[in-house]
Parts: sequence; C-alpha cells; structure tokens
Amino acid sequence: MSFRVSEEVVRWGMRFFLSAKAIKAPSFPSQRLAHIWGPGRSHTCLQDRSPVGSVRFYSQNGVYSQDVEEEKCLSSPVGDSSLPAETQSDETQWRSSFLDGLKHCGSPSDVLDFTSQYSLSERQVSNCLSHMWSTTKKMSNEQRRSELQLMFEHPAFDKLLQTAMMRVGHMRNDKLAYSLLAIVKLGVPQGSRVVQTFLRTCQENLNDFDEKGLSILAASLENMEGSTNVGALKAGMRLVVEARLPGIKNVIALQTLMRLLGKDAPLALKRKLEGKALSMTDQFSCPNTHYMITTMATMDFYSKPLLDVCSKMIIENIHGIPFNRLYSVLRSCRELHYRNIDLLTSISEYVASMIEIWTKNQVILFLSMFENFTFCPVALMEAFTKKVIANPDTVTLKDLLCVLKVYSSLNYDLQQQRQQFLEGLTQVLDSYLPKMSGFELLKAVYYLCLLGHFPSAPLEHLLESRTLEKFTMTAPKYLPNQERMFQTVNLCLGLERPLLPRLVAVPPSVLGNPVPSSPPVNPWLSQGLHSVLADQTDTTLQEMVVVENFYLIDAVITKPLPDQTSVNEASRRAGEEHPPAESSQRIAVICTPHSGFCFGTLNPRGHLAVKIRHLKILGYDPVLVIEQKLRSQEKRVDYLRGRIFPEHLI
Repeated sequence: MSFRVSEEVVRWGMRFFLSAKAIKAPSFPSQRLAHIWGPGRSHTCLQDRSPVGSVRFYSQNGVYSQDVEEEKCLSSPVGDSSLPAETQSDETQWRSSFLDGLKHCGSPSDVLDFTSQYSLSERQVSNCLSHMWSTTKKMSNEQRRSELQLMFEHPAFDKLLQTAMMRVGHMRNDKLAYSLLAIVKLGVPQGSRVVQTFLRTCQENLNDFDEKGLSILAASLENMEGSTNVGALKAGMRLVVEARLPGIKNVIALQTLMRLLGKDAPLALKRKLEGKALSMTDQFSCPNTHYMITTMATMDFYSKPLLDVCSKMIIENIHGIPFNRLYSVLRSCRELHYRNIDLLTSISEYVASMIEIWTKNQVILFLSMFENFTFCPVALMEAFTKKVIANPDTVTLKDLLCVLKVYSSLNYDLQQQRQQFLEGLTQVLDSYLPKMSGFELLKAVYYLCLLGHFPSAPLEHLLESRTLEKFTMTAPKYLPNQERMFQTVNLCLGLERPLLPRLVAVPPSVLGNPVPSSPPVNPWLSQGLHSVLADQTDTTLQEMVVVENFYLIDAVITKPLPDQTSVNEASRRAGEEHPPAESSQRIAVICTPHSGFCFGTLNPRGHLAVKIRHLKILGYDPVLVIEQKLRSQEKRVDYLRGRIFPEHLI
C-alpha cells in the first residue's frame, strides 16, 4: 500500500477514534483568567498537576457551540500583527532585532518584560515560550523555583498565554509542538485551558506533522499526566507512527517516539520498532546507544540484538562517558535483566580509572549496582579497597553498610589487604555504635560474619540485653529475615570459634526455628547420582541431609579413603569399627543455580560461600553442581562423574 493510501487510512481512523473521545463540558467563563487557567484555577499555583476536569475536547469532526465560535474569534489574526508591511527588508530587520533582544533575556521574567512592548506573531510567541523554558534549564532547583514563581505572578504572563491561544491556529506544526513542550516544562497546569487548546490543535493537525514535529510532540507528552485528551493524542500518534515507521530516518526522532509509545504499545508494534532501530544501527552515535538502552527500559522491551549492538559501541567508546549517563545505562540494563560480561567488565575498569575523579558516593553507587547484577567488579573493588585503607574516616554509616553488603555478597578475595581493610571498616563501625539502630548493628555484624571477621565491640554491643530487647518489637513481616541473620551469626560463632575477649552467645529467643524447610529430592540429581555410583563399591548415598540444624545438603556420598581401603578390609575381618570421619571421605553434593555464583564465574557468593566454608570445618568435601547442567539426560551422568570423581577422568 502506498504512503498516500496509508496516510488516508490513518486520517479516517483518527477521525473515528478522536470523535469517540470527544467530551461535552460546560462553557468556560469569558473572564481573562478563566480563558487561560480554567474554572477555579490560580495563576500562582506551581504545583497544580491535576488531570483535566471539565475541559472541552475538540475532535476533527467538530463540536460546534459558543465555545467554538469564541475560539475562532480568538484565533483571528486581524489587527494582531505589529510587523511592518512596507518592505520585506524592514520585516527581516525587525525580526532580527526582536530575536537579538530575546537572546539577552536571562530569565522568564526578563522575557515577559521584553515582550510586553510588542504585539506578537505566532512565531514570536513560540520563540518566547521556548526561550523562557531554555533560561531555566541551567538554574539550580531553588533558583528555578523562585523564577517560575515570579513568572506566574508577572502580569504579562497571562497576556502571553492569551496571545498563544489566539495564535495557536496559525502556528507551524514544529512551532506548535515546541510551544506545547515549553508550556508543560514551565509548569503551566496540565488541566488548564491553554494546555488543552494546544492539545486539541495538535490533534487536528496530527496527520500533517513531519518526523521532527512528531518527535517534539512525543517529548511534550512523555511526562504529561494521563487524561482523556492526552490519551487520545497518544493513541492517534501510535497510528501515525506505525504508518510512517518505514520512512523515519532520524535516530533521535525514532527514540523519542519509542519512549512516547512506552510500555503500553502492542508487542507487534514494539517488534516493528526493534526492526527499524536495527536497520539504523550504522547511524548510531555513542550518545544514541546510551539513549536507546534507557528507551528500551522505558518501553519495558528486551531486545538482545539491539542491546548487544549498543553494548559493543559503549565498550569501544567508554572513556569520557559522564557518570550520570553511564549509571543510567547500567540501571536500565538491570531493569531489563540484561547482563553482558564484557560491558560490565569494561564499566568496572573505567570506573576504577575514575576513582580519584568521581566522588566516593558515585563509586559506591556503582558498587551497589554491580552487586545487584551479582557481578564482581574486580578492578573497581581492588581500587576501592586501597582507597578505604588509605582514608577510612571518610566512610559514613550509610557507606559502611553498603560496602559491607557488597563485599560479603560478592565474596571478593581481599588477599593481603584483608586485615587492613576489615580493621579500617571496624574502626568506622565502632565510632558509629552509639548512633546505630539495633537493625543496622545486626546487619553490620551479619555482613562481617559472612566475611569471616568477628570484631568484639560490635558483637558485645549487639548481644547486650538492652539491644536485644529492641528486636522483640520487630514487625512480623521482617521477622524471618531478622531470625535468619541471627542464626547465621550464631552458627559462625559456634563453628569458627573466634578468639574474643569474653564469651558471647546468641540467645535462643532471637533465633526462631533454625531447622530449614525440607524441599523434595531433585529427581535429575538423584537419578544421575545413582547412575554414577552404580559401579562404585564401598560407597553410600544419603539425600537431603541437614547438618547443624541449618544447612541442607542435597546429597552426601561416603566412600573409603584410598589409603584406608586395605585397612578397612582388614578391620572388617577382625570385627573392628572405625569412625566414618577417620576412615572415610564425605562428599557434600550441593545443587545450586547460576545465581549462586558471581556472574560469569564459578566463584560462589554470599550464603553459598559461607555454607562451603562451614561444611569444610565440619569435615565435608563440598562439590558444587550447577542445576542447569542436569537438564540434559545424555550429559548428566558424565557431568556428575567429572564433578564428584575427577580422578576418574582420562
């Protein structure tokens, strides 16, 4: 179907859709303020963002009433233009003089003071509104708030908005979109009549918007609150975008339209947008790739081919990317559940190189985000460890809890720096003990126990009776997590037996019920283990074994030690018995998903790492089996045999 036919289909489809959305509403008062703000609105209200109430909606079919006739009168250009008509050169000179004067205005109020002496044309109205918004972009939040308040109180602001309503019907589509964008960004209430008039005019002209105009209009609508008018315009834009998608040639315009369509776009349309974006990847600049990833997160649309293309370009151009942009990319990847080991490694190394330039808080934000990915950023953690050792006093309580969580969760090997690093953090923790809540102290001690570090002062403070009393008031929904942390602390103290100035113990009152739930036997693992052990003599298999009333082991294989086989045989003949721990090897088979490891490695993390450490103390030889590897029946037995009996591999 030709583009002309498609456009006509869209035009008629929109007429039907928008007519169905038309709203009958009472007429607006004709007073000056009511024309702009609508009934009951105050022009000093900066925070009003309420959806449209009793605001007339105009469809392409037309709703004729006194209001419509009033709008026609307001839109009449007769007598409004102050441009000299004698010669074209005078007109050009006058416009140039106006724009030069506008450029010297440094705030919205300056613009209003400057324009109050003119009778503005539609182009000048749009220029004024856009420049007013532009002047606020580089202001601080406090300055912007103050300037916008002055703008709303300025007597010329009402006049400018009235003129905008008069001229809106004669604006070019790009100026119309820019004006709407500026009005919304300046904080004019979205339910006000001036905003609704612009929305209505955009609907009437929607089929005539070019690619650039649609992009600007999409940016205007992106953060507008839902209302009948906004919803109808967005729906109309979906029809237009889908019809014109093959002809879009600008990457930024495509991305803006993708953000407008958002999560509610049909999957089929998202796929078309994906195909269009992939066809334009040769036009992507580095900023385009950043924006494309955040756009996909806005749409809640996962496209691995598109994400891979963007990731590759970001890796190639990583140096020089500012903090905010890089962090937003990482956050968007997290929202999309997209993990790329090369991208994460590249970002980690780049952030490590910027550790002396970026603030401590910025670096910690990246550490926390990497922990959410279950990715261990070795380069960054190594650099950050040195920074903490050099100056631990800069670490705040919030920083401390975050850093301890990251390092304990990712099971990072501190190597020779372990003692210095943990002692530095312990000093910081000691300084905050009087100020910490009970739960903050519990988390800090819990994280340190996961790291195998047992400072006496925090432990004693946590286990004091006055501190423990606070935990009796814990809300039921937080109780399981609290009990699990106390159980872990108790187990670490019992098994690892740290040297402390005085004996400390976790009272049973805060431990709850430490016995783990007993899930059913994993059938894939059970079947594979029985096949592996079928030809193994003197071996026994136990499934779903609980040790220390805390750890659940999927399977325990007991077999004689190689140098004990002949001894055991002789002992059996003599009727003697030897304890299993002395004469046998106990293999603890632990079936775990990929999430139990740091992403891209076989390095166990968090609870799994502590479980392995404790099982070794108890005399077991832990063997980790990846759950996903057991799904293939053909490879299951060979995989288990290689993991449990590697000496049998040729």
